[in-house]
Amino acid sequence: MTSPTRPALVSRDAAQRLPRLALLLFCAAYVLPGLFGRDPWRGADLSAFGQMLAMAQGRASWLAPALGGVPTDGALLPHWIGAASIALGAPWLDPALAARIPFALLLVLTLLAVWRACFNLSLSEPAQPLPFAFGGEANAVDYARAMADGALLALIATLGLLWLGHQTTPEIAQLAAVASFQWALSAGVRRPRSARAGLLIALPALAASGAPTMAMVLALGAVVLSLRQREPAWRSLAPWLVGSAALAALAAWPVHGWAWRLAPRLDLQSLARLWLWFLWPASALAAWTLWRWRRHLMHWHLALPLLSFAVALAASVVMDGADRPLLLGLPGIAVLAAFALPTLRRRAAAAIDWFSVFFFSLAAFVIWFYYVAAQTGTPAPAANSVARLVRGFEARWSPIELLFAAAGTLAWLWLVRWRTSHHRAVIWKSLVLPAGGVALCWLLAMTLWLPAIDHARSYRPLIERISRNLPADACIAAPDGSPSLVAALEYHAHRRVDASPQAANGRCEVLVLVRRGTAPPPAPVGWQTLATEQRPTERNEFTLVYRR
Repeated sequence: MTSPTRPALVSRDAAQRLPRLALLLFCAAYVLPGLFGRDPWRGADLSAFGQMLAMAQGRASWLAPALGGVPTDGALLPHWIGAASIALGAPWLDPALAARIPFALLLVLTLLAVWRACFNLSLSEPAQPLPFAFGGEANAVDYARAMADGALLALIATLGLLWLGHQTTPEIAQLAAVASFQWALSAGVRRPRSARAGLLIALPALAASGAPTMAMVLALGAVVLSLRQREPAWRSLAPWLVGSAALAALAAWPVHGWAWRLAPRLDLQSLARLWLWFLWPASALAAWTLWRWRRHLMHWHLALPLLSFAVALAASVVMDGADRPLLLGLPGIAVLAAFALPTLRRRAAAAIDWFSVFFFSLAAFVIWFYYVAAQTGTPAPAANSVARLVRGFEARWSPIELLFAAAGTLAWLWLVRWRTSHHRAVIWKSLVLPAGGVALCWLLAMTLWLPAIDHARSYRPLIERISRNLPADACIAAPDGSPSLVAALEYHAHRRVDASPQAANGRCEVLVLVRRGTAPPPAPVGWQTLATEQRPTERNEFTLVYRR
């Protein structure tokens, strides 16, 4: 039986690679903004950082993460990475920056792994374009490089990675492990020894980072797929996958990785909305890939990324539509999106380009507009809107941030002119503007808007106001405090915090409670009110400080 005809037709001109300097600038504009000059933001970012800081400063065991003396279920490997970086950086680096650096490097590893995986998969015979009748088709290596550039641009353009990819959380370590797993499997033919070594590292790292079940499912799925391949190199990976799964299972036990987080209360409408924005625009291109390559889905270049993407989708469903498991499907969907590029029709490519031009140009204009309004007070309605949204924020001017923002905006204008004034044949052309627009908006937000965002998302303004009313060296009882609040008290206030349920009955002289409502409640019996504070973005939440 003859194999079905491949749908890709790529000329030699279309297989030009993206200039390396431009590719590096794309990655730098995506990774570096937000790395410097900000506090950990409330939520998972601050909670994970607080556990790393407690380990590094000796307030928690390295074998049992804790906040305020209360054990957490945090995965050990990511917290070890952050805590070790804090310890190595002390006292020269701020702990928040020191913890953020290795996770930025993990994001870089993810970008590199996606590029290498798509490059290796594109070199396989079923993934290559059809030859032309009279020559002129793309060289195999040139085609693979162009496809890998497209996969990297698709990953950068995906909104879900922008939202969660710049945080100091265990999910970034999981993402890097999944991307490395995909990279290792893709190298089975060209570099079998490297592939086997990568497998023995990637799945145990994924399990030790808090996702052992996903590691087991990925290993099982990869074993089934590898045994169905015709290429002996793919089939030879099956024993190594089994060994890697066994190592992952063993690695999960001592680091407390086996913790079920199932919450299958499925809301299809919410799930659809999450998938729509989180996976955009790679999801649209991946859907086109699955249609155009539908007769080739069992070939390795499609089956492998489809496996990692499908496992992440399933994890999101069984965890009540959570977005963080969905993050682990981005390496797979980026590679799938790249294989849509050789088959994309001209009208679809033009629609992507014009949508990107208008959407991201408008977004950049809005960022600049409100920045100018906050700085100058004109126009007054816009300045008043900023003052209402971020109470207590005082705009400050930074020439360095303004310089980077202006350079990024000029680069975007040049990119738009380049793309709209030339009919380029290169296959990655349709993803240049989406990736550039996402990088531009992130750069502008982390330069022009960073002080306002930091004021709104950081606990520093609240903790500084609370600290003015605290007795010297007094410990703080926070029996119902969120992990973010406990971490903020330990980091910003430099106080010992007791967050146990019985903390109010302990020896701490100060009590901190958080209550919601239209007015603060009266002080508990035996306590005297010291302060009543609110975060800049909260209207109905009060942080109450009492003294015994």
